[in-house]
Amino acid sequence: MQLDQDARLAERIRSLRNRQGWTLEELADRSSVSRATLSRIENAEVSPNTQVLAKLCSAYGLTLTRLLAPVDEGFQPLIAHEEQTTWTDGEAGYTRRVVSPPSRGLSAEVIRCELRADTRINYQTAPVPGQEHHLVMLEGTLEVGISGQNYRLSAGDCLRYRLVGASHFETRDAPAAYLLVLD
Repeated sequence: MQLDQDARLAERIRSLRNRQGWTLEELADRSSVSRATLSRIENAEVSPNTQVLAKLCSAYGLTLTRLLAPVDEGFQPLIAHEEQTTWTDGEAGYTRRVVSPPSRGLSAEVIRCELRADTRINYQTAPVPGQEHHLVMLEGTLEVGISGQNYRLSAGDCLRYRLVGASHFETRDAPAAYLLVLD
């Protein structure tokens, strides 16, 4: 299963780069990911972690959802749970499930995220600067840092923000699950 996921992701990243007409060197310059690492990712020799994917999102100006799943031309209003795209960074303890059906014509995305206990994920930049986010806590507690301002969320809380800079998501002694709505 992980091998299939890595192969699909490798092809998607290569396809995006080729569509832009960029060499590996150009993508390396734009993303701050080494050419060697990009080559290994595109050849499905390694699986990119959350930090690398965030850098690629910034380079392409895409959300992680749109980077991970090719967007269908037509709009399918229903996507079954078992057909939803899931991506896991085992090293970071992070799982991301794209809940909403993919569509080029619609802008909102719903993502279910899970972080294991004692995990911190840092993002240096916003993949799509100024994009509106709604973070709805489902389980556990989570510290969220948005452009230097920290928030502590518990189940049922909702944080609404526009992401323009650095951010972090951190759990303490228990895992957390939340929905992220992007528009």
